Amino acid sequence: MKQSKVHSFILFSLGAWFEEANKRIEDRPLEVSISKKTFIELVMNAGIAKKQERALYKNLEHLEKKKFISYANKGLSLTKKGQKQYDKIKSEMDKKRPETI
Repeated sequence: MKQSKVHSFILFSLGAWFEEANKRIEDRPLEVSISKKTFIELVMNAGIAKKQERALYKNLEHLEKKKFISYANKGLSLTKKGQKQYDKIKSEMDKKRPETI
């Protein structure tokens, strides 16, 4: 099933956040998590999303309903399906990125 650009963008943003955050603790037996509220604040404060807070919540709920993300113990995480979709989006973006010298 093809995701909308908005849903793909939110999924990519969440996946990229997890990737970067987990790099910082890769030498420890830990895994990071983020709450919906914190993720939405991060996206809005970074100027990445121009949507209202409620619209972002709705998009996260849609991704949860489609089993791309899970929300347990007040923390967001990518499901296996979500990780696979994130990797696909990232791969497509890498192909579109111009070569650097």
